[in-house]
Amino acid sequence: MPRDYYEVLGVGRDADEGQIKKSFRRLARELHPDQNPDNPEAEDRFKELAEAYEVLSDRDRRRLYDSYGHDGLRGGGYSPNFDGGSFSDLFSAFFGGGGFDAAFGRGRAAGADVAVGVDIDLEEAAEGASVEVSFDAPVRCHTCNGNGATPGTPIVTCERCGGQGRLQAISRTPFGQVARTIACDVCDGAGRVPEEPCTTCRGAGLVQETQTLSVDIPAGIEDGQRIRLSGRGGINSPSGPPGDLYLTVRIRPDERFVRDGDHLITVLDVPFALAALGATLSVDTLDGEHDVEIVPGTQSGEVITLREKGMPRLRGGRRGDLRVVVNPVTPRKLDRKQRELLERFSESLHDGNDAAEESMLAKLRRLVSRA
Repeated sequence: MPRDYYEVLGVGRDADEGQIKKSFRRLARELHPDQNPDNPEAEDRFKELAEAYEVLSDRDRRRLYDSYGHDGLRGGGYSPNFDGGSFSDLFSAFFGGGGFDAAFGRGRAAGADVAVGVDIDLEEAAEGASVEVSFDAPVRCHTCNGNGATPGTPIVTCERCGGQGRLQAISRTPFGQVARTIACDVCDGAGRVPEEPCTTCRGAGLVQETQTLSVDIPAGIEDGQRIRLSGRGGINSPSGPPGDLYLTVRIRPDERFVRDGDHLITVLDVPFALAALGATLSVDTLDGEHDVEIVPGTQSGEVITLREKGMPRLRGGRRGDLRVVVNPVTPRKLDRKQRELLERFSESLHDGNDAAEESMLAKLRRLVSRA
């Protein structure tokens, strides 16, 4: 059985229309799901509140409810008609367009968010860097300091709204005719307008301006990640706070390395003779050159892992690894002496020399399992 509507709204049975509306607005602010993201009951409670207001704000429905209760409403053919609607639809019905923030006079508070991109090198992503970014965003007019008036001229009461900053409007909704309050379209809710608009901003109080900002890029950031800088964006009204700046970081391709999360992969070309005989060679890392040991008989595609020579983790901890893929290189051109030596070497080979420790089929299976 639904709760008593007067109890839901927190008013007495003798409450007048103004008291019912005032209570509904207060409770709607408290119970709206946007204000209670962690409360699973908020949605049902808000719908219950809207249903109670729909009944008690309508003179005929209230009379029927006072006389016969919920059964009387159902017998009279009433049923809530907003169950399938969104909460923004409910607020539009009761308070006009603009959603929850606009309904309670907070729509002008949100600033103008700005999105920019920056390109950095892999070394900068590994070490962290400070970069300068430039972007265009609305700022308070420097000529009038945001009041929209030519310096030295007065700001007068808005004639359209009489200084209230609000206008009353009647609209037809699923609930019938609803009186709602909207911001004045002349003064934008301020209640006052410049007698002589500022020539720089044309009375808006805002101008578009290029801003340059130094931003610290943390070590370990990945390609495409965004950095949010609260309050460093633009503004939507001279008296409102600024929005946020969203910086998208793009990492330029590096010819030496391929990134795999916190790990790096590189290819080391090894002359085929050294791959067979073994050698100590140097390989590039983010920290400079590092020696690696090529064991005799190293095959194509074998991986040498250098621990903690990869990328730092964004939130700290052990660095990733550098995986060195060995690529034995066969010479394309041979002189006569080299050819003779290779022919003699080839004639000396026997079954035990070229026996692979792992069959080609096993290698393929291992590679597929890693994919």
